Amino acid sequence: MKRDLILPPEILYPIDEWRWVESALSSQFLAQAETIFTVSNGYLGLRGTFEEGGPAYQHGTFVNGFHETWLISYAEGAFGFATTGQTITNLPDPKIIRLYVDNEPFNISTARILRYERALDMRAGTLDREVLWETADGRQLLVESRRLVSFFEKHVAVIPYRVTVLNARAAFVLSSEIIEHPLPEKNEYNDPRLAQGIANQVLCQQMAEGKGQRVILGYRTKRSGMALACGMDHTLETDCASSSETKWGEHGAQVVFLIDAEPNKPIALTKYITYHSSPSDETGELSVHAGRTLDRIVHHGFERFLSDQRVYLDDFWKQSDIQISAQPPRLQQCLRWNLFQLIQAAGRADDTGIAAKGLTSQTYDGHYFWDMEMYVLPFLIYTSPRLARNILQYRYSILDKARERARAVNQKGALFPWRTINGEEASAYYAAGTAQYHINAAIAHGIIKYVDVTGDQDFLHEWGAEILVETARLWFDLGFFSVRQNGHFCIHRVTGPDEYTTVVNNNAYTNFMARENLRFAADAVDKIQASSEKHYHTLVLKTELKPGEVSDWRRAAEQMYIPFDSRLQIHPQDDQFLNLEPWDFQNTPLDKYPLLLNFHPLVIYRHQVIKQADIVLAMFLLGHEFTLEQKKRNFDYYDELTTGDSSLSACIQSIIAFEVGYDERALNYLINALLMDLADVGGNVKNGCHIASMGGTWMGVVYGVAGLRDYGGQLTFYPNKKVQFLQFHLTVRGQILAVEIKEGRVTYRLEQGEKLTIYHRDEQLDLQPREPVHRS
Repeated sequence: MKRDLILPPEILYPIDEWRWVESALSSQFLAQAETIFTVSNGYLGLRGTFEEGGPAYQHGTFVNGFHETWLISYAEGAFGFATTGQTITNLPDPKIIRLYVDNEPFNISTARILRYERALDMRAGTLDREVLWETADGRQLLVESRRLVSFFEKHVAVIPYRVTVLNARAAFVLSSEIIEHPLPEKNEYNDPRLAQGIANQVLCQQMAEGKGQRVILGYRTKRSGMALACGMDHTLETDCASSSETKWGEHGAQVVFLIDAEPNKPIALTKYITYHSSPSDETGELSVHAGRTLDRIVHHGFERFLSDQRVYLDDFWKQSDIQISAQPPRLQQCLRWNLFQLIQAAGRADDTGIAAKGLTSQTYDGHYFWDMEMYVLPFLIYTSPRLARNILQYRYSILDKARERARAVNQKGALFPWRTINGEEASAYYAAGTAQYHINAAIAHGIIKYVDVTGDQDFLHEWGAEILVETARLWFDLGFFSVRQNGHFCIHRVTGPDEYTTVVNNNAYTNFMARENLRFAADAVDKIQASSEKHYHTLVLKTELKPGEVSDWRRAAEQMYIPFDSRLQIHPQDDQFLNLEPWDFQNTPLDKYPLLLNFHPLVIYRHQVIKQADIVLAMFLLGHEFTLEQKKRNFDYYDELTTGDSSLSACIQSIIAFEVGYDERALNYLINALLMDLADVGGNVKNGCHIASMGGTWMGVVYGVAGLRDYGGQLTFYPNKKVQFLQFHLTVRGQILAVEIKEGRVTYRLEQGEKLTIYHRDEQLDLQPREPVHRS
């Protein structure tokens, strides 16, 4: 279903390749801008509200993985249902710096503004703002601020706030605060995407202490028992007379600066912020860590953090930037904003996952989904392999809970949770939650791709193989050899990626991916047994691997049932999908989308209608198992049934559309993914970024436009003939490959490494350092 994409006007958001710029305050885009101007490092995220506290749609300060738990209530429960929900906690807000001039508060929504600019600088990693304010009595003040959440020091944020009165003396008050905002309202719209909301106060203050211009607060969550210490300290640089006072209480802390401002004498307040969290440590211990951190960062000063941030991002952009020749030129800016959001979500997510919204909101309760492996992991594998490894290490850290979850649903092996923070299943709707067993295959596929592309056999031996064994074990236990299907291995009552078709038999995507999981697990066990007696022995001990299991997996993979309709010559999405009534798109008004908010699930489930790419996704991930003609027929059939209600769909549709020759449609889908947030395609960017769509944007360019295919770790490129200019880098087994497409010619250059073999269409290219290879 096609929807018009409307970007904010260039006069309000001018084009700048390396910054997202807001040239005037607009109440129309206030809520969206709070998401778009979020700064984060993957551990700590500060939503893009103003330092002065308002106006605001939704304040937000988040630490990745820091959550509260709550009991899931069912009108009618059943055995094995998830019992405990998890919601990322909105923490005390450290951004607040209120400005008063002769007791007149600076409120940016009501003040007379003579000049305004706010910009997210994607090379510096800062949110910068400059405002020229004229008070009611004619005094003009230049208010400048920067906001930085450090990639170098994960626990640290810094806000320099500088005020200069230009034309008269004035009595200033600067009130720097950490405050607890009122709890958000419960989710009244019955929208499953929004946070459920917790009715009672989540955080219990355990301690508060202050000294000079420093305050440290300690908290613990009521149910999950997680501990937090947050603190702030300050430096004030000015030639004007000043004094300060510090106070704290049950709902926050405040350091107030009283200043006699003189014309053209800047008042520069630098606010240093730190957050430390733990699932088990005492708040007192965390407060000691916070104090040490503040000692160090105040000593270092803001300029050091600014320099470290630039070094980190210079390295990121060197590996991750994509340069395009785009019309309109806005697209280069939008592409970089998408890539920047990926590093903001993943950069310091050291021992956690990556939430579907990153650290931009509480939407989806801050949960981790299959999005990590399917949409974000490929980008990280090829640009920041260490970060990719971190994601897979997180999955390994919750493997025991996945084993427990499998027992809870009466299965062997391990079943990873559909949505989680702490490793326990938190999805209360099993039809579109637990039944999506394909998350196991997504994690296995991520391990396969990571090992193939990076060559990291140590990860496979130490951790990956154990996950592969337990996921393969679940598939073999879940399915069965069906007499009615001539002995083929069938998997019944599951839900594939398309959440508009649930609890079905032989979802084709699931069966394809389960087959890959079973095959690769068997291969991994055999290779480890042949290469390392030590690692094989350890694997057997950890998994209690039995003789014959590996051959069982191979037999199930070889006999896996793959639905195929001989009349239409397509792969049915599942056994019954083609028997359903097609959805009446022609008589469904635009305001009835997304369908999940306007129609009962049973109405949707009894129709041929697709929320997100299902078969089409299988054709991308396992394209070598389909002929080009099959891809075209499948795409033609399913593309007409896909609503676009999921942000995960357009990027995948784009890749396959490029492959089957539908270039214009492919480009439209790619732009749809690229502008998912900046054009507010789904009308919900106010509730957070679509991180998976951003990863999908990278895939759409690299796999779609440049035509990369990497089955089995062999890199083959099928560049689109209509590309004017495209340049990017890939990290492959520790080597750096540069790809440039320009004026009808593609150049492959090995910028780092000894030798790399790739393929240009069917031609093998053995790349050597400093010897670029050109092809038409």
